[in-house]
Amino acid sequence: MKRRLAVLACISASAAALAAAGPAAAATDAPDYEVLAGGLVSPLHVTAGTGKTVLVSQDFAGKLTRINRDGSTENLDTNTPKGWEVAGADTRGSTTYFLESVGAGQGDPAGLHGYLKSIDAKGDVETIANFADYERHHNPDGDQHYGFGDDVSAACLAGWPAFPPARYKGIVDSHPYALAVRDGVAYVADAGMNAVLKVNLKDGDIDTVAVLPPRPAEIPAGLRVPTDMQGNTAEVPACAVGHEYAFEPVPTDIAFGPDGMLYVTSLPGGPEGPELGARGAIFKVNPWNGDADVWADHILTPTGLAVAGNGDVYVASLFGGEIVKFTCGADRSKFLAVNMPADVDIKGGNLYATIDVLGDPSQPPAGKVIKVDLK
Repeated sequence: MKRRLAVLACISASAAALAAAGPAAAATDAPDYEVLAGGLVSPLHVTAGTGKTVLVSQDFAGKLTRINRDGSTENLDTNTPKGWEVAGADTRGSTTYFLESVGAGQGDPAGLHGYLKSIDAKGDVETIANFADYERHHNPDGDQHYGFGDDVSAACLAGWPAFPPARYKGIVDSHPYALAVRDGVAYVADAGMNAVLKVNLKDGDIDTVAVLPPRPAEIPAGLRVPTDMQGNTAEVPACAVGHEYAFEPVPTDIAFGPDGMLYVTSLPGGPEGPELGARGAIFKVNPWNGDADVWADHILTPTGLAVAGNGDVYVASLFGGEIVKFTCGADRSKFLAVNMPADVDIKGGNLYATIDVLGDPSQPPAGKVIKVDLK
């Protein structure tokens, strides 16, 4: 079924264990970085702001925070309701556009809320677009098939766990998660719709640019799948082993390349680890006709990306403990080993990233924003 961003769904059960794992070992030739701010709660998104400021979304705290050039921080008054999530942001001139939502992945269309909003230099907040309403009316991936194909019998699937379903179509869910603004249009990666959308910033009109295709994986023997959000699992029936299951694509970030194409990171929508391997990907999406093709594959939990002016793509591999670099020809190398990076952005020859984004809830928040000189 459509789910809230897959990584976020398991945080309550795994955050402490992930924090205990410690930072990844640094590469001997790794570039140095400067810590701009620390003590942040779930800093899952970062974007370079005006001047030398940086904006970071403390997603679970519902805060959009500005890091000033002197290192001080201030929370923008976004009027976000308590318990809601603030996700990706982008700045054009003196206006910052940001996403907020609640109810994603809960299976309750009526309780689903998600918006594109703006805040100007005076602090005035404006609601531009309503993604939940758009999803309730259009459900872009409603005709897309997930799960097993007809090669698996109904008798076999009677023993398949209830979650994720054995076969289904995209349900009503929306989780606006990341955006990129260009020429009066906001392009949004929605991790609930499994789609890339575009919003006219003048009138708030929403259109679907592309629905990302499912991410199939062959089911191995002994695979255990979650049966609920509390960490319980069940082993898949033997008759399903060797068959393909079409998982949801779950887009997590979006950025324009110098070629005018959209680059979109995607989680695999199911187990991503030793059981099925690193299955995250980068899609290249044509913003004019919606064509979506896999540009790079086999990335562990890609949750954020940025594209440099020369076409190089930098990707935050959350559970891989590294920022990965892809050249314009999709050749891959490790750029920087860091602990739990969630997002990256590039401006003025500098790469900004969030690290240590998840931790032990019983300990003080330790999320950080760092800066790396790409020159």
